[in-house]
Amino acid sequence: MIGNKIKEMRQAKGYSISELAKLADVSKSYLSHIERGLQSNPSLQFLHKIAKPLGTSLDYLLQEVNTDKDRPVELDDEWIVLIRGAVEDGLKKEDFREYLNYIKFQAWMKEKQSK
Repeated sequence: MIGNKIKEMRQAKGYSISELAKLADVSKSYLSHIERGLQSNPSLQFLHKIAKPLGTSLDYLLQEVNTDKDRPVELDDEWIVLIRGAVEDGLKKEDFREYLNYIKFQAWMKEKQSK
């Protein structure tokens, strides 16, 4: 159910219903009704407004089945501190992507050499 998905994502972000409603510029009572399943057919406009502060897409919210691959990754406090520190130290997204590619390449080389 879409309401459960919104509630799980909201809680994962650490937002109260009031906070998410304010960030998305939607009615707190309507959001509550959606999450509790009292209203099960939200408009696309509502979902679009909710998707942005939740850091997701309209497509994801509309998906019927959650797979582990599609489920948003929840970062623990240590990851958040590490990422914030790296960003504060000037790490850019492009640098991080390059580093990940380097790590993947090293793992691939190691696997290739062990064969």
